[in-house]
Amino acid sequence: MSLDPKNEYGENEYEGDYRPAEASHIDPVNVRVQPADLTYLVQLADALNTTLDLQTLLNRTSELVRAVINYRIFAILLLNDRTHDLRMRFQIGHTPEVERMRYPLGKGVVGQVALTRQPLLLNDVSKSPAYLSVNPDVKSELAVPLIAKNRLIGVMDIESEQLNYFRPEHLHLLTLTASRIAQAIENARLYARVSRQAQTLTVLNEIAIELTSILDLDPLLDRVGHLLRRLIDYQMFTVMLLDEKGEVLVTRYAWRFGYTHAPRRKIPITAGLVGASLREWRVVNVPDVRKDPRYLEMNQETRSEMIVPLFYKGRVIGVLDLEHTRTGFFNEEHERMLVTLAAQVAIAIENARLYQRVRRQEQQLERDITMAREVQLRLLPTLPPEHKNAEMAVRFLPARAIGGDLYDFLEYGDNRSAIVLGDVSGKAAPAALFAALVSGIMRSAANQRFGPAEMLACLNDALQERRLDSQYVTMLFAVWNDDERTLALANSGAVQPMICRGGTSSTVRVEGFPLGMFPNSTYDEQTIATEPGDAIVFVSDGILDAENGQDEMYGEERLTNILCGHRQLPAAEIAEAILQDVSRFQGGKERFDDETIIVLRCRA
Repeated sequence: MSLDPKNEYGENEYEGDYRPAEASHIDPVNVRVQPADLTYLVQLADALNTTLDLQTLLNRTSELVRAVINYRIFAILLLNDRTHDLRMRFQIGHTPEVERMRYPLGKGVVGQVALTRQPLLLNDVSKSPAYLSVNPDVKSELAVPLIAKNRLIGVMDIESEQLNYFRPEHLHLLTLTASRIAQAIENARLYARVSRQAQTLTVLNEIAIELTSILDLDPLLDRVGHLLRRLIDYQMFTVMLLDEKGEVLVTRYAWRFGYTHAPRRKIPITAGLVGASLREWRVVNVPDVRKDPRYLEMNQETRSEMIVPLFYKGRVIGVLDLEHTRTGFFNEEHERMLVTLAAQVAIAIENARLYQRVRRQEQQLERDITMAREVQLRLLPTLPPEHKNAEMAVRFLPARAIGGDLYDFLEYGDNRSAIVLGDVSGKAAPAALFAALVSGIMRSAANQRFGPAEMLACLNDALQERRLDSQYVTMLFAVWNDDERTLALANSGAVQPMICRGGTSSTVRVEGFPLGMFPNSTYDEQTIATEPGDAIVFVSDGILDAENGQDEMYGEERLTNILCGHRQLPAAEIAEAILQDVSRFQGGKERFDDETIIVLRCRA
């Protein structure tokens, strides 16, 4: 118990002035209480109601009684409503062994007083069968019940090492005092319970807030173990989660006597106390595991155990398991606290699991992107073809997520080259694999030297035969004839090419349905007779749809301005100028699609 600082006379001081100012006129041995004295003592007893701190109240009580009965051994025992025995809540003069004793109703002097609710005065304890000889020096004893609102809350007990020490006046005085003290103790206990509940709610709220910020399962469970000790002074704690089949509980976290350890124990849901809690969807609180046949011994020191199931969206996902070396340690208040906390823990565990699944998916996506990037880059030619009357250049800037762009240059014989720029539907690995399929079909068909429109129709039919759901390709297919200086084009939904001639730009209007979307599609074909100095650009939609911080798109106008403004430069420098202008326009905004530029410039 905590004591306030001592006064100048070396006496303990407590909250308030409650002791009789002049108690010396009361003979501690030969008490003669007058009506005025009784009134005075009642006033003193009423003064106890000015504090709601139980320890202060019990200290005041001991000093109040000492002022009128000069004792050396004193105790206040309170009734435990759950175990129905008496335990010392405050004592003076008893040994630690006696202080730890518990007194069932009817056992010993205090137990007899509690059972009968009647005071008992023994001036020679050796003659009483009710007396328990725990202190051989004790000769006489006085005990009175503490009753508040007709409910027994405890016993006040005084012992003396002298025979015939207590007198009826002492009994009368102590009974009078007890009647006032009992209600004050009950008020203090009620206040303590309310205060604990408020503190518990505060801690539970803090725990709930903190748990929502932890998304890794192992650190989360470790934090749960530490935070739970703020509410319950357990000695062993385990978190067991149900496996995917719902048949076995697996240990995910274990704490034992101050140290974390994680033995990967597996317990079928049909076995043990943990299995019973999970199967029955309820709290299992066992005061003494040695007496419960369901108990599976995991820790030899365990005496009491409490298991609370973890519920999430109408299903059980695991259990919280607390153990203690003392029998009957866990009470109903512990159950209420743990049930409340378990709801928050279950949500936090599922959030952490979801986060882990998302993280694994992201890691798999990163691997898919890496693989898809490798596939995509292998499909792309290293260098464009060389011709006497034209030069070609390409710039390709992949997006992080793989947009599905593909381009190619095919040798078409007789000083001819095919220029291919396409965009497959989808992203990442599926898009890259589909692009590989389209590229393979196209390269195989290129041996037959199909014209642009025929090539697109051939590719469309091939994709229709494979019946690939939600997979299609937009593609621009052009054939450059270097001898005739002509460019034949067909288009299946790709961005239309642009040509700059003499500083003036125009769009080559050639259209068609994307490949693989509709069966038996036919495609228009257009042939352009070029002139020396012409600059023609083919771009993917990632160029025109590129956005800046204001959500504006790059668009055709900016593209044609750069094309015509740089038309006299080599094809490679034109392509580079366009790419740099697009990057400048985007600023720091992340690209969401591949950006591909192919430039054909006719030599003078």
